[in-house]
Amino acid sequence: MNLPKADLILHPVRMRIIMALAGRQMTPRQLSAAMPDVAPATLYRHLKAMTEGGILAVVDEHAVRGTLEKVYALAQPGAAHLSEGDLAGADRDDWMRLFTAFVVTLLGDFARYLERENIRPAADGLGFHKYPVYMSDEEFAAFARALSELLLPYFEDAPGRQRRLFSLIVMPQDGL
Repeated sequence: MNLPKADLILHPVRMRIIMALAGRQMTPRQLSAAMPDVAPATLYRHLKAMTEGGILAVVDEHAVRGTLEKVYALAQPGAAHLSEGDLAGADRDDWMRLFTAFVVTLLGDFARYLERENIRPAADGLGFHKYPVYMSDEEFAAFARALSELLLPYFEDAPGRQRRLFSLIVMPQDGL
């Protein structure tokens, strides 16, 4: 199955770039400082692919030592989200591959958190839970809309705000 946008987004390094650029603009130098474990050549290769794929856009350029330094941002709202159409035709193997890529990025995020000099799990708001909930399809659709509306005001950086990663996985549960 060929899922070009999904393949463009659900790559561990590319997901980190997307998360770094969510709600802000950054230069490759700033991205490299935020991701010191990613080689600059690798970072540039991913920035190029994501820009050509319409996920990122160059929003500004600055002259730096005789060259132009680009400033990147997400191309538009929703550019880094997969729509129903983007995933049309995905088979079981595609879904497993995409979900595995997503989980790998979560594991990497958590490992990088644990590598920090001073972790404060309670103060940092660290938590992970599984909650079985019971909803009709209509209730679930309403819940998803309400959750999106609830989170929307917190997508922008502002003074006094600490950046946190909020990850959500929803799936039906069978067999219990």
